[in-house]
Amino acid sequence: MPTLLVIESSPRRDLSMSRGLTAMFVAQWLENNPDGHVVERDLMESNLPFVTMPWLGAYFAPPEQHTPEMKDILRLSDELVEELLEADHIVIGTPVYNYNVPAVLKAYIDHIVRKGKTLGFAGEGLVHGKACTILMASGGSYTQGSPIKDRDIATSYLKLILKVIGIEDVTVVAGGNAKSVDMGQTTRTAFLETFAPQVAAAASVD
Repeated sequence: MPTLLVIESSPRRDLSMSRGLTAMFVAQWLENNPDGHVVERDLMESNLPFVTMPWLGAYFAPPEQHTPEMKDILRLSDELVEELLEADHIVIGTPVYNYNVPAVLKAYIDHIVRKGKTLGFAGEGLVHGKACTILMASGGSYTQGSPIKDRDIATSYLKLILKVIGIEDVTVVAGGNAKSVDMGQTTRTAFLETFAPQVAAAASVD
């Protein structure tokens, strides 16, 4: 039974463009994988702590030296890593804020890049045999030919992090010009439908 891990990071809930893209993706993926299992991780509901000195102390300590307090500090991080490792396909829905990912998604990344679990001690990625789809909504458009393509930090950053932990089968659906919905130039439904073919193609990846 294939498992899809859905990571949501937008605070806009029902108004979110990226959440609209992920909803389309999940529906298509389930159609392609009727026996599939979907795990949803809404980062806006997970109360992810940012990295602190006690967290780093637990992170760098050998597992056999972990105190009960250290184990408790890393409990959520361990849970997030386990979700990632058990998934066959990972989909990340994210808006773009000031050309990069939201702080909550950066916090998630800090929790799942773990030495000995997703990253080897020599810096090699340990997560293999998985596909990842990034569903990104941004006010501007950063696709090929755009005069502001060089500002697309979010895509480069996510691809880099995924490659670092070993995931190289990455598809990006770039939902640019999402500001057209907020400006009343189009509807949310019409905007999302523009990307339906790309989302369907990404959801068909084995």
